[in-house]
Amino acid sequence: MPTFITRCLTVTLSALLAFALVACGGGGVVPSGGVQLRSLSADFGTRKAVSYSPFRTANRDTEVISAANVLEDLRLLQTGGFTLIRLFDSSDAVAKLVLQTIQTNNLDIKVMLGVWIQSGNSATINNAEIARGVALANTYKTIVLALSVGNETMVNWSFNAVPVASMVQYITSVRSQVTQPVTTDDNWAFFAKATGNQDPKAVLNVIDFVAMHTYPLADSIHDASKWNWQQTAVAANLRAAAMMDAALGAAQSDFAAVRANMDSLGLNSMPIVVGETGWKAVASGGENYRAHPVNQKMYFDRLTSWLSSSAAAKPKAIFYFEAFDEPWKQADDKWGLFNVARQARYMVQSLYPSSIWEAGTYALSEALYFIPTQSNGTVTASRYTVFADTLTTGEVKPTESILWVGWNSPATAYAGVSTLGFAQGDGPNSLEITPAPTSWGWGLIAALQTTSDDLSLFATSGRLNFNVKTTYPGKIEVGFLTGTTTAGSAYDVYLTIDPANNIYGYLNDGNWRTVSIPISAITPSGAMAYGMTDASKSKLDLTKVTNPLVIADRYANTGKATNLGNTSKFYIDNVYWSK
Repeated sequence: MPTFITRCLTVTLSALLAFALVACGGGGVVPSGGVQLRSLSADFGTRKAVSYSPFRTANRDTEVISAANVLEDLRLLQTGGFTLIRLFDSSDAVAKLVLQTIQTNNLDIKVMLGVWIQSGNSATINNAEIARGVALANTYKTIVLALSVGNETMVNWSFNAVPVASMVQYITSVRSQVTQPVTTDDNWAFFAKATGNQDPKAVLNVIDFVAMHTYPLADSIHDASKWNWQQTAVAANLRAAAMMDAALGAAQSDFAAVRANMDSLGLNSMPIVVGETGWKAVASGGENYRAHPVNQKMYFDRLTSWLSSSAAAKPKAIFYFEAFDEPWKQADDKWGLFNVARQARYMVQSLYPSSIWEAGTYALSEALYFIPTQSNGTVTASRYTVFADTLTTGEVKPTESILWVGWNSPATAYAGVSTLGFAQGDGPNSLEITPAPTSWGWGLIAALQTTSDDLSLFATSGRLNFNVKTTYPGKIEVGFLTGTTTAGSAYDVYLTIDPANNIYGYLNDGNWRTVSIPISAITPSGAMAYGMTDASKSKLDLTKVTNPLVIADRYANTGKATNLGNTSKFYIDNVYWSK
């Protein structure tokens, strides 16, 4: 049972109860070993909550945030009823500007203010941030309803790791200088003391409420066994709804795990808010069969229903992640209620006039769901053609249309049809590939989206062939990919070829050249694809070729300098495997 603070023990029992609930402030009880809880404002239970950052460009470090843009954003959020926002830091450039804008324009918006804590030897930097956060919280007391010190600093996979003992000091420092409730935002696994995580007890003893993060979508990529997103036992026409039901179930399970650990420590009266959760509208980091505007709406609607239900096991608030897309996040973008152009996505269009809707119309029947990759069987023909104008007797082609697409979002390369074709024995068309590199390089694939081809008979004597015309500098990578990211089996099979050596016929002299590479020369260069973690799944498997051609330039592999940025075009024609 919770105990009352010692300085209240001299009053009578009835007076004690009244004093603890009123004079001692907040929740009126002190969890064992902890602080007297400060109550969350009732606004946490009545306002729609969302995480907000104002960044609109691909480089947040150089972007100048304007008051006009912030005001536009906040008015959009207020129109839709999203009037409880979470800020991530206490910087002058963002947090101070946002709070000033709210006050100056008399906007009905409340704030959970962030205090950004950095890992490493950053005491001076962190103390300066704490001073800014405390000053803002005390200056804008009617707007700042709570503070959150640090973001995902203690979960075992943190990219900004801070020890529990240090976080306790930072949190305590902030809490001693403000009157609002104080917390720290972190992944559910930390607060639940899941295997491999630091013990959260010391942190729980110095905060007023928990702000936990839960991301079923991200877990479907990084921890595929955590919940059953594929739902293959369910009929295809019911699978999307089953997946989104299971996604909500995963979030509820994370909440339950946190609640159970807190209750085991006697923290039954400490509330929980979901500090972050969301669903992408566009696959930007491998979320195929999952990320779509309709799926995003389905997740949002399920969260809303949970929060408004009569269930006892639910959070006080859910801060949806996030208000607007932020291109600087690259592969971790596309979570927004709005795209970066401030156009409302499908999930919130009912709250806004059609004049500011994102382009496109949708129906629930368009929701994505998992479609198992189907094998087309073993290719026994001597030629497997990926791209060519003319037919070749006895050849085999993929049974589905090839999707030519650049890696990442935004794509790092683009493919289009050119009439600059390789004239010898073929029609007029070729593929025009334009790199759009990021700092590390670029890549483009010929993707089979729902099927795979068994090219195992090409392993020993087969060759990958194509014609190429380019002046692109230096080495490139050429090859193929087996397996899929959704199954955790994706395997890169790329060979670096150097025009300086004229190996396999590749030259970059601006003339059409014929390249022919033995498959047996490519396969030794294979490696687990990006994001794959299980070597028993991610391995060479020529019976499941899903990208029969990949062309790329990862600068670290080709020896080029970061941010090379060359966009010289490639023209590719007559792409086929032979034996």
